[in-house]
Amino acid sequence: MGLTKQYLRYAASAVFGVIGSQKANIAYVTLRGGERGRYVAVAACEHVFVWDVRKGEKVLILKGQKHEVTFLCASPDGVHVAVGYEDGAVRIFSLLSSESSVSFNGHKTAVSAMRYDALGARLVTGSRDTDVIVWDIINESGLYRLRGHKDVITEALFLKDRNLLVTSSKDSFVKWWDLDTQHCFKTMVGHRSEVWGMVLLNQENRLLTGSADSELRAWDIDYLQEEKAVGEPKVKKGKSLLDDDDEEDDEEEVDESLEERILSCKKAGSILREARDRVVSLAADAKARVIACHGNDSVLELFTVLSEEEVQKKMTKKLKKAKKKAAKTQEDVGEEEAEPVVERMLKDEILKLTNIKASAKIRWVDCLSSAGGELKVALLLQNNTIETYSLKTSDRTPAANKTARLTLGGHRTDVRTLAFSSDNLAVLSASGDTVKVWNRSTLQVIRTMACEYALCSLFVPGDRQIILGTKSGKLQIFELASGSLLETVDAHNGSLWSLCLAPDQRGFITGSADKTVKFWEFELIKDQATEQKRLTVKHTRTLQLEEDVLCVKFSPDHRLLAVSLLDSTVKVFYTDSLKFFLSLYGHKLPVLCLDISHDNTLIATGSADRNVKIWGLDFGDCHRSMFAHDDSVMFLQFVPKTHLFFTAGKDKKMKQWDADKFELIQTLEGHHREVWCFTISPNGDHIVSASHDKSLRLWERTREPIILEEEREMAREAEFEESMAKGDDPVVPGETQGEAAPAAKKTVDTVKAAERIMEALELYKEENRKLEEHKYASMTAVNKLPLPKPNPILVAFGNVSPSRYVLDVIKKVRSSELEVSLLVLPFPYVPQLLTLFSSYIQQGLEVELVCRCLFFLLKIHFGHISSNQMLLSVIDELRTNTVSKVREIRDVMGFNSAALQFLQREIESKEDVMFFADATGQLAKKKRKRRKRERAILTIA
Repeated sequence: MGLTKQYLRYAASAVFGVIGSQKANIAYVTLRGGERGRYVAVAACEHVFVWDVRKGEKVLILKGQKHEVTFLCASPDGVHVAVGYEDGAVRIFSLLSSESSVSFNGHKTAVSAMRYDALGARLVTGSRDTDVIVWDIINESGLYRLRGHKDVITEALFLKDRNLLVTSSKDSFVKWWDLDTQHCFKTMVGHRSEVWGMVLLNQENRLLTGSADSELRAWDIDYLQEEKAVGEPKVKKGKSLLDDDDEEDDEEEVDESLEERILSCKKAGSILREARDRVVSLAADAKARVIACHGNDSVLELFTVLSEEEVQKKMTKKLKKAKKKAAKTQEDVGEEEAEPVVERMLKDEILKLTNIKASAKIRWVDCLSSAGGELKVALLLQNNTIETYSLKTSDRTPAANKTARLTLGGHRTDVRTLAFSSDNLAVLSASGDTVKVWNRSTLQVIRTMACEYALCSLFVPGDRQIILGTKSGKLQIFELASGSLLETVDAHNGSLWSLCLAPDQRGFITGSADKTVKFWEFELIKDQATEQKRLTVKHTRTLQLEEDVLCVKFSPDHRLLAVSLLDSTVKVFYTDSLKFFLSLYGHKLPVLCLDISHDNTLIATGSADRNVKIWGLDFGDCHRSMFAHDDSVMFLQFVPKTHLFFTAGKDKKMKQWDADKFELIQTLEGHHREVWCFTISPNGDHIVSASHDKSLRLWERTREPIILEEEREMAREAEFEESMAKGDDPVVPGETQGEAAPAAKKTVDTVKAAERIMEALELYKEENRKLEEHKYASMTAVNKLPLPKPNPILVAFGNVSPSRYVLDVIKKVRSSELEVSLLVLPFPYVPQLLTLFSSYIQQGLEVELVCRCLFFLLKIHFGHISSNQMLLSVIDELRTNTVSKVREIRDVMGFNSAALQFLQREIESKEDVMFFADATGQLAKKKRKRRKRERAILTIA
């Protein structure tokens, strides 16, 4: 059956106009061994942009999928960056290739905190779902999930030398975790409200926390594990830990004894901030010598942490002063006084460094210490700006110098109007303070001009000037060549909501909240200053109405004029006589946008009541009313020379409709906030949309046709897969829901992986059955029978054996999803898998992977396997084979490790010799130069 009507797909092409999204933090990164402190990584909706702050250029894009980025963390080696997303996923990108090599799925909601350990081998993530998960990056798998907090996790920190973790949350608690036992051994309850951030200082002997008040609380950490011998937990005499009567008391005593054995925390004091509101973010440099802290305002407070030597010097000076004072008072009074004692306070150890005043409210901060005592500070501001500062911490009164400010690539406020030039090459975007003109192909800014709060815009025919309608009711005319404001015309007394160019291109109309529609014509007048002709506009006619005007539109034949009013109706007038023609009523709330088709037969209206209505322009009859969006319809426009139109809504979506068949064709999803407006290029090949997430998005028309039935089927499948992944997580038999739990979660991918393993096992069983039948038939047959044809799948994989195919399928399962895939696997498949594992280990095939699967299956199905008599021989065989093979691999690894260490020592010794040889050569060269100089002096004398 042929296609009756062909629709072409519009696909997302690029995201621009956003410098840094507010949801995720800013982080310093290093690129290809470049200078430290030159590059910063920020979130840009679902992507991550890396900016060169010195040049003000975007140098790298780490492309995401569809969920917004919520947290960034650079690895200690500077080669990778971990990115957390709104849906709880974590992806690790390489800064060398900008590809994502590892991805983890464990959280149900947005990732709110992330930290690497000192080696970069483990990653801890905290989320809005209150869970903390520790991931093994080398093995690409989750280690464990830690439960205990009751609100959003705000920070998580590894301790360098100890296998401990400290986490803070909005539930006002700071928890200490022993990662050997996955147990919370201490909860700090000294905060009255949410803990928003924390840093470790003084070689991890002090913890500084920021809360919802103006205090930064300091806690002294005393590690006791080295001092006290590790003994058994205290137990009451005559009682066992397993006694039921006093079980709770015993548990408390065990916790107390464990806490006593590991560390103790006591409050050391607090530092007062100048700001009175909550701590928004708290950061420290890598050596924890400088602390940066800010609230909801534009002031960043910097504190310096003195070293022990500096503190001792300070205390000695204090003591000298105290002694002098005591000696003076003794002389005056004539009585002997005791030796003065100077108490060491927190303010003697942590000093206020300086304040940095940013140009707008600060959202996130990151610090970096450079050589020579220079501190670099990067700020992500709330108005889509990045600022960097540098200061010398060694100065007596350090002053911060602004080194960079990235503003060119985006607007400070939301873009409220867009327009395409007639040649499809330039795009105009205007916001509350600036108007920018972009090159569509390169997405670079051509012109930036200051303006008033713009609500509507258009290119003047010829594309040399632009006209803006502002919130104050003025018309602003700009010239693009010089980037200057030519003229400001006081057009209306209320907000100027709509502009529409006349079809004859000689003028335009404006609609305003002052209840008037005004007609304007273009004119050229002589500029008195330059004595050259310039563009201006002349007011010709006014149409007075009874309600505020929200939108105006000419019909393409210039015969009719449609006006949307605040009373939820659309009035249609004749253009020449301004006589009333039609009233389109039916919307329950005001019509915010409308457009007329190219052949003057249809008018489409979008309203705040979430509906789109299609009307005939001949009689004003409503052809169809469609529920278009889940929130107000903000913008509507026909694709040129078609009866297809697009709508944009506050529900973050854009949709394409067919006005003849009244069908939804496709939905463009990508924006993360309300879509305010869009513009379609005159040839219909490109769309640019603007949103509250500060981003502009370019969509391109592809050659790929859309078949509506397939689209609906795909939407149903996606919905089913989403509901399948949202089901309850599988439960491991015999495991209670305690503090520690498995890290990974059930997703669509894990379910599909389990299905693939089941299909592979079914294929293996089928092939074995064929071989058995062939073997039996061969025994009874007189002539030799040909072998049965192998399965086409096995042939496609290079004529592999069925058992090898099963192993290949397991190998293709992502390391981070392997455990959950095996967990959802039904038990009837397990005996067959165990038999296959035994053969793999005997042959030495993927022993590490097979052992990992084997131990996990034995753990979760222990009861079933141990009670099954048929599996006893298989388990016994596995026991002997596994032990011997693992021992072999361990020996090989030990040998290789020793060989590598030997080679390392050899290379180091050679390098030392070369180094000294080079040094002696340099010394000889210097001696020769000195002799030459001396000879020259002697000859002159």
